[in-house]
Amino acid sequence: MIGAPQPTYAVEGQGLVKTFGQFRAVDGIDIAVPAGSIYGVLGPNGAGKTTLLRTLLGIIDPDEGHRSLLGDPTPLRQARNVGYLPEERGLYPSMKAFEAIAFMGALRGLPLKTGRERARAMLADYGMGAAAEKPIRQLSKGMAQTVQLFGTIIHEPQLIVLDEPFSGLDAFNQGKLEALIRDQARRGVTVLFSTHVIAHAERLCERIAIVAGGRIRFEGTVAKARDRLRPQVRLRTRLSDGNWRRALPAETLAEDGAWHFALPEEGIEPLLRALLDGNAGIESLSIERPGLHDAFVAIAGEAAARQMQEDEARMEEDA
Repeated sequence: MIGAPQPTYAVEGQGLVKTFGQFRAVDGIDIAVPAGSIYGVLGPNGAGKTTLLRTLLGIIDPDEGHRSLLGDPTPLRQARNVGYLPEERGLYPSMKAFEAIAFMGALRGLPLKTGRERARAMLADYGMGAAAEKPIRQLSKGMAQTVQLFGTIIHEPQLIVLDEPFSGLDAFNQGKLEALIRDQARRGVTVLFSTHVIAHAERLCERIAIVAGGRIRFEGTVAKARDRLRPQVRLRTRLSDGNWRRALPAETLAEDGAWHFALPEEGIEPLLRALLDGNAGIESLSIERPGLHDAFVAIAGEAAARQMQEDEARMEEDA
């Protein structure tokens, strides 16, 4: 349970390969998820995220490589300590909401009586107390997905693995799910989730793995990913020309009456001196750090980023 000692890494994989016919869904992946962290696997649909998660969990075996789950080289032995929400949702439509949650807990060894008590409390705390006695078929899509998520965590696992958990949820329910993930992490639970929505990873994750074509293209903190690109400067001056123009970087772009360029390696101070000495008339100057989307484009490429945006648009249509 949560109070038990945890290994340094809740999930580890080395040299993982999984093929389906001639298709290499996972192509030589190394991954290590620190215990107690929120870790995101980020990439477009078809990148290999689901196959990677299922391989790490022991649902499918790799063709090559090794993995361990909560320090155990045989992941399925740790099933009772794991909560897993697959991308394919499934609940019995005639089962009452609180019973569905308790039933999922029972599959992980939680006594039904305890599960029912916890389920009612969770639904009430989440503002869904009135839905406890309703059958699943009468719930909205977001509420039904919340019920399945509660069933995933009802047995208080050490590790929670969520495959595209935000898919099909509107913005309001996405926010509630983010809050729930943060709450679990505060309790010391490790949360590993896959997503094709960059904003969720940027807001939630301490570390991410960017996956494209079955390979990890980047692994590290969100800040480290963003630091791969230099901050961008936006400058607006009263004068449009003068000797100070020579101080602007060669790759400067002029757009909407402002100058746009990457922050010089020597910093902004030499440019500021040139602008002041040349009486350029600084009207505005801002330095913007690149977002995770910009970093994703630089790491995974325009095509992968474009597919991510298409995936997100489809998700919003389904919500």
